Formats: sequence, C-alpha cells, structure tokens
Amino acid sequence: MLKIVTIGGGSSYTPELIEGFIRRYQELPVDEIWLVDCEEGKEKLDIVGNLAKRMVEKSGLPIAVNLTLDRREALKNATFVTTQMRVGLLDARIKDERIPLSYGLFGQETNGAGGMFKAFRTIPVILDICKDIEELSPDAWLINFTNPAGIITEAVNRYSNINKVIGLCNVPFDMHTAIAKILDRPKSDVRIFMGGLNHMSYVTKVVCDGKDVTEYVISKWGTHSMNNISGTEWSNAFVRELGVLPSPYHRYYYMAKESLEEAVDKFKNHGTRAENVKRLETELFELYTDIDLAEKPKQLEQRGGAYYSDAACNLISSIYNDKGDLQIVNTLNRGVMAEFEYDEVVEISAMITSNGPVPVAVGKMPKCVKGLLNQIKSFEVATCEAAITGEYNKALLAMMINPLVSSQKYAIKILDEMFEAHKKYLPRFTK
Repeated sequence: MLKIVTIGGGSSYTPELIEGFIRRYQELPVDEIWLVDCEEGKEKLDIVGNLAKRMVEKSGLPIAVNLTLDRREALKNATFVTTQMRVGLLDARIKDERIPLSYGLFGQETNGAGGMFKAFRTIPVILDICKDIEELSPDAWLINFTNPAGIITEAVNRYSNINKVIGLCNVPFDMHTAIAKILDRPKSDVRIFMGGLNHMSYVTKVVCDGKDVTEYVISKWGTHSMNNISGTEWSNAFVRELGVLPSPYHRYYYMAKESLEEAVDKFKNHGTRAENVKRLETELFELYTDIDLAEKPKQLEQRGGAYYSDAACNLISSIYNDKGDLQIVNTLNRGVMAEFEYDEVVEISAMITSNGPVPVAVGKMPKCVKGLLNQIKSFEVATCEAAITGEYNKALLAMMINPLVSSQKYAIKILDEMFEAHKKYLPRFTK
C-alpha cells in the first residue's frame, strides 16, 4: 500500500498537493492520503479536507482521503510523511515580522530573528513527529517543506534517529522556471546546478541541449523576484563578477539597506507580509467552502510558497520510481561541497533514487560567497542548539551572528520581546 501522510493537512497549500498526486497517479498510484492537523487547525482541516475529497472524487481515482487529529493513527505504516506545519498559525508569523520591524530590523518568516523564532517553535514539534515515525513507520521517508526548511532538516539530522529525511523549498523550482524563460525553452530541456543553503543557494551552472549556457543566463539575470520577495533589480555587472546566480532571497544580504527600507515602509503603511497573507488565506478558505469547487483555485498561486507541493509530489514520485533525475533538495553534504562539514545539511542538486538523494558536484563556490555561506550555516547550527537546550544565551548567540540583526542592543530587546510574545509555544526556554 502506498500511503501518504501530511502533517499540517489543514494548510491552504493542501489542494496543490492533492492535485499533484492526482496528476501523477499513473506513475505514483497512491492508495491512501491522510491529512493530519492539531485541534487549533480542526476547522481548516475540515474545510480543505472536504475539498480534497471532492477533487479525488472528480478525478475518478481510487484514492482514499482520511482526515484526523490523531497523528499516531495516521502514521501507522506510512510510506511517505510530508510536513507543512506552522506552529502558532499565521498570528505567530505576524509577531515574527512585526516585532523586529518595530525596531527597524528585518522581520521575515524564514530569515533573521523571525526565522529563528519560527525554528524555535517548530523544532521540538518536528522531533516529536520523528519519534512517532521511528516507532510507527520506520521505513517511511520524511519530506519536510516546513520553513525554515534548511534549519528544520538540520535539526532532524542532528537530533533524531531518522536518516530518511529530505528538506524541500520552492525557490529552486522558481529559479528553474525563470531560467527556462530566459532561454525560451521548456523546463524539461534545462538543467540547473545549485549549491549552498536553504534561501542561500546559488545556481553555479546551467545546461541546455548539452551545452553550458551559464554565462548567457548570467548576462540576462536582472529583475527575477517571487510573490513574497520583490525589490531592486540586480546590477548585471555585479552578477557577472559574482560568477553565480543569486536567488531572490539574496536581496536581503546584497541589497540590505534597500530591502530593509522597503520592508519598513510597507510595515508602516500597509502592514506586514504576514497580515496580507492572512487576508489572502481567508479568501482562499472562503473559496474552499464552496461545495461546487472540486479543483485547486488559481488564487493559490499568489501565495509565496506556491509550487512547494508540486515539487514535493515530484520528489516523492522520483523516490518511488527510482528515477535518478536531478532535483534540488536539502540533504546531507556527504563531502560534495568543500565549504561545509560532511554531515551538515546543504541545499544542492542531487540525483533522486529509491535510496534517496545522491548529491552531485556543483563546482567550487567563488571565494566572494564563502564567508556569507559559512556565517549562515553557523547561525543554523546555533539555532538548532538553542532550540534543543532552551538556553537563552545560546539563542542570543544565534541572533547576534545572523547578518540581518548585527546589533547587540536590539538583539537583546527583540529576543526578550519575542520570547514573551511566543511563550505559549516555547516552554523549554528560560532566561
């Protein structure tokens, strides 16, 4: 039996996941999909779960969709477990963004202080899930696209006994799409090689028709952005000298002043990104309640994480069918990137086999990006250690070494205020 369990099944992204399994049924014949959520998410689970059932019914496929608040019941004999959680829901994300921005520093759900606190809330929960998987479905693959995906995958690898875990992000998917558009070719004709860390990875090589077209793509790289990240166009002279393609998230580091000014202005005049997402999600769930709706609504693509779920279905199919195709995932380095330790998690191009990802050589990173990569990895590791120990000083260290904070005075103020704001979800921490 091919059984898929989705933790965080009440997510607004779930219809995209269901659509992905329906479209791939001939190569990925799923028998059961279990959508799991907690008591706080029960209403959303019921709404999105019933939409999922209507989608499957419309497809005519023999896939059973089950809804439950009992995680352990769902996990028995699972083949794949996907996680798409938001501990504290969007209200917690709003705090992650508002509090740093009120001090004139970045407030973002996966980077800086906000990303760190999202990791603090999520790591204990994901490790509890891992314990259940070890007991109830020890052969299952854990596919995590809960943000911050790199830190969460690092924590699972460091602090659980699960070794069949892969982290996934939609940024490489989005960059692949943009590069194919530059080349005016279908994505299937274009291979991209990426290396680095989650939200900190670079495209090192682009191949089309067997030819290296990296220099051409670099010469055209300019305005590429995402639904949740826009901003100043890249200086092409800078990108050419950098020698690798930066992602939209790199704007936070290479255009820090401009990006921060834009974020603070939006915060003061239009509210946070999280508040806008909450309004969009409310509209989506109003659509989902329509009993005549039996497909993924187009509006879902306006979410910043659009295509996460499609990337997850693609990954699961490649493992199940031992395809050996190239995908960008968060997995153990295994010595492929000299910039990181052998057993550290990196975001890298890998061949996807039935035994999991096999990282491929993506080339040596330019010296000009190594320092930033290592600084972010040290932040990820320090964040994991703080989340596990609950030690205030370790949390302060993690925040202080993040380049988006860079202020002792405000780091302490933000840390104290965010611990107070999120204390319901951080029982492990004491000052």
